[in-house]
Amino acid sequence: MPPTAAPEAPLLPRARRSRPAPAAMTRFRARAARSLRRAAPALYAYAAVRLFSLLVLGVWAHKQGHGVWPTLAHDWDSKWYLGIADHGYARTLGTRHNANNLAFFPLYPSLVKAVAAVTPGSRATVGLILAIGCSFVAAWGIFAVGDRLYGRRVGITLTFLWACLPVGLVQWMGYTESLFTAFVAWSLYAVLTGRWVWAGTLSALAGLTRPTGIAVAAAVSLTALVSLRRRFSWRVLAGGLLAPLGWCAYVGWVGLRLHRWDGYFAVQRLWWNQLDGGVETLRRMRELFAYDSTPELFLVLVSLTLIVSAVLWLFSLLDRQPLPLLVFTGVLLVIVLGSGGVYFPRARFLIPGFPLLLPLALALARTTSRRVRVIGVTGAVLGAAYFGAYMALVWPSAP
Repeated sequence: MPPTAAPEAPLLPRARRSRPAPAAMTRFRARAARSLRRAAPALYAYAAVRLFSLLVLGVWAHKQGHGVWPTLAHDWDSKWYLGIADHGYARTLGTRHNANNLAFFPLYPSLVKAVAAVTPGSRATVGLILAIGCSFVAAWGIFAVGDRLYGRRVGITLTFLWACLPVGLVQWMGYTESLFTAFVAWSLYAVLTGRWVWAGTLSALAGLTRPTGIAVAAAVSLTALVSLRRRFSWRVLAGGLLAPLGWCAYVGWVGLRLHRWDGYFAVQRLWWNQLDGGVETLRRMRELFAYDSTPELFLVLVSLTLIVSAVLWLFSLLDRQPLPLLVFTGVLLVIVLGSGGVYFPRARFLIPGFPLLLPLALALARTTSRRVRVIGVTGAVLGAAYFGAYMALVWPSAP
């Protein structure tokens, strides 16, 4: 009799072969849930500060006869983003100053348009809800960075201080700062934890959100280059290459749309935004502090924010913060301080630079004096509430 053939191994059922993907998703959800539980006190602190600031704004606005919703959802840059969501981008450069919407990056208005298409409510409402939701994702990421580097207490304090920024009201306005900071925080956290593809992907998304996305791209790519010099890894290489793609893609697209290689930079010149090495910054500071006998309070606040931020970067350098944080905040400061463009929104431009607050968070978290902590926390909360309402209701221009 011929030998009997060995029975073929039965094929695994399709459901069993696909188990690794659900298992990976389960592990991801479990890690996210643990991370969220650990971050809960920081998120509660963040919400408390922002809700108190919103309450102060509401009372002040009511006394002045202003509505809170239009201020948060439909003023200044919010109008530009809603206009892009409604009508798209300009097709020509033009010659008018402060008039070409190609200066605004596309991810936030694209999200507003996409979400508004499948949900009730106006695009302005959707934009505001997106910004508020992203602010909590950003706060979570900021806590994660602080917790990773110095422990839970510093992470909570860092998140609290970010909530208390003098122009922190912008985090709950129809602006891109919350979305951008969320991408920045989690991209930097991904670098710190060795998740290079995630870091590059989130950096690319940041580059589609704001012009200063080039700062986080520089942080990820430069850190990847340093890591590659020590040991080659395809994941590190991929993260470093992915990081600048979002920013480069939009700048390249604008060039193609306007049929000139410097199209985006030509648009920025029409908005008076070009690097001058800090000449305009120094001129405005000298004008405010040396020649203006009655300087506008908000401009003084902006100037002090710039000066303190530069000093905090030096402290960060002395504290030997990790390279990606130093590169990100350093490039961000170079862009903001070195710009020859409009002066008054520069404190807002620094909102994503949360690593600059780490020296303050360390000092506040490690102090043994209860009196110092109470004074610091109370002053930060009251200052955030007052200056946020002042910026929205008294200052006559954009935040």
